[in-house]
Amino acid sequence: MNRRSLIAGAMALIACDEQPAVPPRGPNPPLPAPRSGLLPDMNIPRPAIWGNEMPQVPPGFRIQAIATDLMIPRQTLLLPNGDILVAEGSGGSAPPLRPKDFIASFIKRLGRSSVPGVQRLTLLRDADGDGTYEIRRVFAADLNAPYGLALLGNTLYVANQDALVRFDYREGQMDASGPPRLVALLPSAINHHWTKSLAASADGRFLYVGIGSNSNITERGMAAELDRALIRQIDAATGAHRPYATGLRNPTALAIHPQSGELWAVVNERDEIGPALVPDYLTSVREGAFYGWPYSYWGQNVDRRAQPQNPAKVAAATAPDYSLGAHVAALGLAFSTPSMGAPFAEGVFIGEHGSWNRTPPAGYRVVFVAFRDGKPCGEPVDFVSGFLTADCNTRGRPVGVTVDPRGALITCDDLTNTVWRVTREAPAAG
Repeated sequence: MNRRSLIAGAMALIACDEQPAVPPRGPNPPLPAPRSGLLPDMNIPRPAIWGNEMPQVPPGFRIQAIATDLMIPRQTLLLPNGDILVAEGSGGSAPPLRPKDFIASFIKRLGRSSVPGVQRLTLLRDADGDGTYEIRRVFAADLNAPYGLALLGNTLYVANQDALVRFDYREGQMDASGPPRLVALLPSAINHHWTKSLAASADGRFLYVGIGSNSNITERGMAAELDRALIRQIDAATGAHRPYATGLRNPTALAIHPQSGELWAVVNERDEIGPALVPDYLTSVREGAFYGWPYSYWGQNVDRRAQPQNPAKVAAATAPDYSLGAHVAALGLAFSTPSMGAPFAEGVFIGEHGSWNRTPPAGYRVVFVAFRDGKPCGEPVDFVSGFLTADCNTRGRPVGVTVDPRGALITCDDLTNTVWRVTREAPAAG
């Protein structure tokens, strides 16, 4: 069977697939039984245009596009003077292994921007403070799939797909002062999951880098997973590093809790055991903890596809804190501040890039998860939505999120290549 026939057959199977249960969400989700078949569910919303419409935000907020026509914007960093750095580009080099990989690759391409990534940092500036970012210029070019960003004092850190690098930085500068300097090499062979997320510890001593697995469930063998599916702690001064937590299939965004200093992450979980499994999740990251991949999920739920099994690892697996639902593909995480106003003052914003492997689609929105006593609670609440159309196509795909303490949320959209900014509306004059 040739590739075209294989893809056509897969699309026929997708068209008659049953509607799955609502993916479990919240602190203690009930998990359905795993479901497998010849092919996993594969269906991605096709790009649609906004026309005269805009993304939807809660009452009392407004949204505007502050940058358009970018080249695959992924993550943003707010600088001390209010400038915004945007990491643009894409990476990965994993060759397909199985016939279903060819199909999945084809399906995923249908939901992506046709614009090539340019591997750079772009700076946006609102010089007069009126909310319009009228200045835009390339801050640094010729990077290697930049993704995670962090600023410690006068040093800007960038997590490329192959290395953590740094630039000297002084407030207000608009161009990198020189080429990047190496802090530490990062695992980059194959790069099935290429994004390297980044956060700096509250005391500035350490940087944390999220490194995804090289497969869904070890199809490439365990040797390919060396130093993968983990969060690495790196000494900011020396580059010395060690695993901080392991068994996290793809930790795509990291953030530090503003009060406790705890490290938190959103993690994209495994596929191919049903449209309602396995939940992508939000969790505090405990030093030395193992979170299950590949042997189990959500604690001690054994995944028998991982062979040979490791009962001791399964017994030691830590369950995450909060389910976001299966296949939402969370790629952004930022803690809120009181400036966002009730009911969004305490909690996290999460950018959900959206599913490619379930019907109906999941994700395609920015959600808010409230915190109480330092832990997530309740259901996710839509904060930026309206990306999905009535016919299940999409006008955009949210990625990274950043909170501006002045009372704004910044989010990237790597389908329309836009940076959006959500602000509180001024109260009406009395």
